[in-house]
Amino acid sequence: MIAALRVAGVALALCVAAGATQAAERIVAVGGALTEIVYLLGAGGELVGADTTSMYPAAARDLPRVGYMRQLSSEGVLSLAPTLLLITEEAGPPAVLRQLQATGLKTVTLPGGHQPGSVRTRIEGVARAVGQEARGKALAARVDDDVARIGQALKGAREPRVLFLLTTSGGGAPLASGRNTAADTLITMAGGVNAVTGYEGYKGLTPESAVTADPDYILIPNHSMDALGGAKALSAMPGLKDTRAVRENRIIAMDMLTMLGFGPRIAVAMRHLAAELHPGLSLPDVGEPKAP
Repeated sequence: MIAALRVAGVALALCVAAGATQAAERIVAVGGALTEIVYLLGAGGELVGADTTSMYPAAARDLPRVGYMRQLSSEGVLSLAPTLLLITEEAGPPAVLRQLQATGLKTVTLPGGHQPGSVRTRIEGVARAVGQEARGKALAARVDDDVARIGQALKGAREPRVLFLLTTSGGGAPLASGRNTAADTLITMAGGVNAVTGYEGYKGLTPESAVTADPDYILIPNHSMDALGGAKALSAMPGLKDTRAVRENRIIAMDMLTMLGFGPRIAVAMRHLAAELHPGLSLPDVGEPKAP
């Protein structure tokens, strides 16, 4: 391990020295939102690798992978000879990050979190790191404006109860989102209220807790819906079948990264969910941000 890191560190130093006369970076981005921002700022051509959560835009799927954002491999990162590593506070493990920084690799750590303001912080932070401050300010301003316009349209609207469910790789009961989660924040932004408020984070959904929550809507990522066997199987689950959401066929499936990534498409996710929760309400149009 140590020998491999030394070799990789030498390769990195040579790459940095050779790149002293070149403007382009060799960027590894860890976190789907950060990767998306790099593309939107016009620096996608400088990406040489990304983590497994980086699935948007389509070009990101062709990048070499350095592992899951919380389970990075130092060898995997350094093998790509990057000059810049972009990560959020959620990245890890800490020992791997220390190893990477010990090689001299320039690392920019951006805030995590799932508040609307954190999107601006990440956009502007990435923009500074890749030398695209003007584009970053313009992108952040557009996202803020879209979120504000949708929020204004939702003022005074009824707030339906929404239950967010997430499956796990181990199977079993789906997890229900409580307070202080990305799902909780998005539901509030879209003019709803979380049907589960008795705890923070995620807990397994029991039939009894599903009946008690009695949501008006069930929100679930597309992949979780597929893992559970589709809407019909979800509707037949003990407890859920007795909820208002299932009786009235109010099940919403959305792309997980768009919903929970809290990246540049947060307004797109907000509007999509708001339109589902408030049918008939006039909402402003927002388009997906595009790279220059």
